[in-house]
Amino acid sequence: MTNVDTRPLNADEATATYDVMIVGAGFAGMYLLHKLRGLGFTARVFDAAGGVGGTWYWNRYPGARCDVMSIDYSFSFDPELEQEWQWSEKYATQPEILRYANHVADRYDLWPDMQFETRIEAAHWNEGLGRWLVTTSAGDLVSTGHVVMAVGTLSAPKLPEIPGIESYQGATYQTQKWPHEGVDFTGKRVAVIGTGSSAIQSIPLIAAQATHTTVFQRTPNYSMPAGNRPLDPAEVATLKANYRDYRQRAKESFFGVPIEGEPKLCFEATEEERQATYQAGWDSGNLVGLIGGFADILFNKEANDTAAEFIRQQIRSIVDDPETAEALCPKDYPVGTKRPCLDTNYYQTFNKPNVRLVNLRQTPITEITPKGIKVGDEEIEVDAIVYATGFDAMTGSFTRVDIQGVGGVKLAEEWTNGPRTYLGVAMTGFPNFWAVTGPQSPSVLSNMMVSIEQHVDWITDCLVHLRDKGYTTIEAEASAQEAWVEHSNELGNQTLYPLANSWYMGANVPGKPRVFLPYIGGCGPYRERCNEVAAKGYEGFKLA
Repeated sequence: MTNVDTRPLNADEATATYDVMIVGAGFAGMYLLHKLRGLGFTARVFDAAGGVGGTWYWNRYPGARCDVMSIDYSFSFDPELEQEWQWSEKYATQPEILRYANHVADRYDLWPDMQFETRIEAAHWNEGLGRWLVTTSAGDLVSTGHVVMAVGTLSAPKLPEIPGIESYQGATYQTQKWPHEGVDFTGKRVAVIGTGSSAIQSIPLIAAQATHTTVFQRTPNYSMPAGNRPLDPAEVATLKANYRDYRQRAKESFFGVPIEGEPKLCFEATEEERQATYQAGWDSGNLVGLIGGFADILFNKEANDTAAEFIRQQIRSIVDDPETAEALCPKDYPVGTKRPCLDTNYYQTFNKPNVRLVNLRQTPITEITPKGIKVGDEEIEVDAIVYATGFDAMTGSFTRVDIQGVGGVKLAEEWTNGPRTYLGVAMTGFPNFWAVTGPQSPSVLSNMMVSIEQHVDWITDCLVHLRDKGYTTIEAEASAQEAWVEHSNELGNQTLYPLANSWYMGANVPGKPRVFLPYIGGCGPYRERCNEVAAKGYEGFKLA
């Protein structure tokens, strides 16, 4: 889907020229800018937001917090940075992560080369120039040698497909576009539609304010207690003394987070050992701790069932009302195949007398009315609706821009049946066009900071290689792209992920092709493959 005039852009009208144009001022865009400047490239960052931080700029809903531990969710490229910055909690909140992002921008003086409140509207490849011409909402026409889409994986929010949304006369909010000044729900009747990560984090805090909270749930989620706490200074000091080794183990790990030892297969353990492993994972407040407790949890349905049932038993033990507890228990998809969540008193919130769960599997929403939400024959009147309904994940930030490659081919049309990339970083027909943590890379199945650094380092190494060898263009070969797509799909189909209607599969967007979007081969093996490609003179790419 394109949203702008698609007439050819005129290079003579260019208002600025750069070696590299970076789309997105999140952690990927900031590190990329810092790295490129150090290598002698001219570069500029453009972002629709009013500041740095990417998803942490926009997602300011109550309880917004990272689900990767703060000591892991941070840059490793500068030992001085990781030593000077002090995280306060095990899982950093959105305000603290945003402070970190601003600290990074200040520390490396990135501000002069970043342009905010500017959306990229079109990017057209000019074959005569061998350059990209890019238009922005601010009226820029940029001529650039390379375009890097550092747009993030969860940055194209969507509303649910419910009749009558526009008719509602009360206040409405989206967790992905939360007012920066915050919202006070005191004395309000609030509806929350959705039970994904943002809902699970925000519902306990909304319910603590509101007179009454009604949660509308279509698909229950697996969630575990985060066990959040202040960080112990002695614990931090020990880690910082060994940060280099810890970071290297993270790079070589499967999820970008080090784990101790090699997990064995589920049924190699006794029932007592399994329960102890799951309990330790639950108590640790670590997603990898439970789902990664055994090597085959995401590959063997019978093994997965044992982990899923453990979590369901925890839910039943927490929620007082048996009917509500069962409604909150996921039963029709394996644990881990939708983004699992970490929470603070999520299930306990449903024990409050002023909190109601509406099971949309039993009584679907028929329409939004001027006064509230209608389910079956009942109209539930509310003062505010919170839409916690997710994103057009991983591909939406690409397909919503008018991107045209060689011969005017449109990326959105090329991806009609699902994304097609080589290594998740490049696309056939789109020379000098890059993605950071894009589809068919480890991306959302990893600690994003580890994947961001790996992609930025690899792309910038490639740009230096091109410059040193006198090349001006690089493009993924069709055969290499097809082989990578086939490989990525093959690995995905060996897992349990296709059994769930998740945003990993594009299933939350009507009409979106049902394709497993990330790469499940693991951070370490993926890194090795990328390094092999580079070592072989960028095998699978055409350099000219």
